[in-house]
Amino acid sequence: MKKKRVVITGYGLITPLGKDAIETFDKASKGISGIDYIKSFDTTGLPCTIGGEVKNEWISDLENSRFSKYASRGCLLLLRAVQEAYEQAGLKEITNTSQIGISIGCHGDNPKVKDMVFVHKFYDGKGNWDYHKLQKAGGYSFLNFMKRKPDIVTSIIAHKFDCKGLNIVTVSACSAGAQAIGEAYKAVIDGRCKVMITGGAESIIDFFGYLGFTLLKALAERYSSPQGASRPFDRKRSGFVMSEGAGVLILEDYEHATTRGAKIYGEVLGYGSSTDAYRITDMHPQGLGAVIAMKKAIADAGLTTNDIDYINAHGTSTIQNDITETLAIKQVFGERAREIPISSNKSMLGHTIAGAGAIEAVLTIMGMNNSIILATINYEFPDPKCDLYYVPNKAIMKEHKIALSNSFGFGGQNACLCLGKFLS
Repeated sequence: MKKKRVVITGYGLITPLGKDAIETFDKASKGISGIDYIKSFDTTGLPCTIGGEVKNEWISDLENSRFSKYASRGCLLLLRAVQEAYEQAGLKEITNTSQIGISIGCHGDNPKVKDMVFVHKFYDGKGNWDYHKLQKAGGYSFLNFMKRKPDIVTSIIAHKFDCKGLNIVTVSACSAGAQAIGEAYKAVIDGRCKVMITGGAESIIDFFGYLGFTLLKALAERYSSPQGASRPFDRKRSGFVMSEGAGVLILEDYEHATTRGAKIYGEVLGYGSSTDAYRITDMHPQGLGAVIAMKKAIADAGLTTNDIDYINAHGTSTIQNDITETLAIKQVFGERAREIPISSNKSMLGHTIAGAGAIEAVLTIMGMNNSIILATINYEFPDPKCDLYYVPNKAIMKEHKIALSNSFGFGGQNACLCLGKFLS
């Protein structure tokens, strides 16, 4: 049987570079960095004091909305991106909303330090809690529990946009956004929904968000400026830079989209997912999981490696990822690996964890539609172990019709999307 076509009829972004997709892409195409010193919490004593923060004024109206009491900041960022994509796709005209599903990659909110300090006033240090005093004291709402539930984001989206179809939440670290898109693509192919609102979001720029990654020695600790700290594939990289943001795609059955006259911006051609089955904090040293995911995505699209024009790399700016991803690309593409433009959006945006794969998928589609391949900025010192063409420092004008977008997460969770420029 001929596989259904799954097209993209809308997209939305909110990132450190911009309040929407157009502003983000415009600045990224100019090689601008969205990384700076952190302003949202006191970083005194931490070895990494930089990050990619979204401006508060871009979501100030949502912070005062009815959702704010039980929505995390990451959820609010996601709502802003969904709104943009929803309007662009014209989904309001769809009356049978049981055909609109949701698939989102995200994680729950971190506990706030002030809340933990307050609650521990009612603990005696010997394993006993005085619940009655805590209850009478007030000051801690049950809504904090809701903010830490990953599925609250899809519940809020469903309520706000009246989506009564399939509801999926993907919690898989750095690959969550891409996996959510992949699962949404499969849902449309299987006929479970005609339309899927899909993507990912993250906002954990706070003390506990930084604490874990700092203890893991995963964050950049050596940099001359915040803007120069994220340097994927560069020999002087020292770790990734934490960021926040959200990316959303509207996926739709091709016939459904054309019947209602929707504008089409791109196409999801294939999806591959795998697990390293190696360690919870390290990629497989030979990149075997990444190889499997890329091969699956290409095969699912019914293509060969010769058809791929561009690779949007996971490219975290960590020693291990960049070397391993380079090795994996070589294993999949052989000698042709040296011909394919490869770049990392994280050089400008930092790492948005669950939001990364979705943001990068949107930028990949926009790049194809504008014949622009975004650069890997801060590439100054070539690493002999990373010896492919990473589109250094400046975006290039180049027509490209088929791309891979890689996402490889902690725990060895891998996802690869094969995306295409829409050709009627």
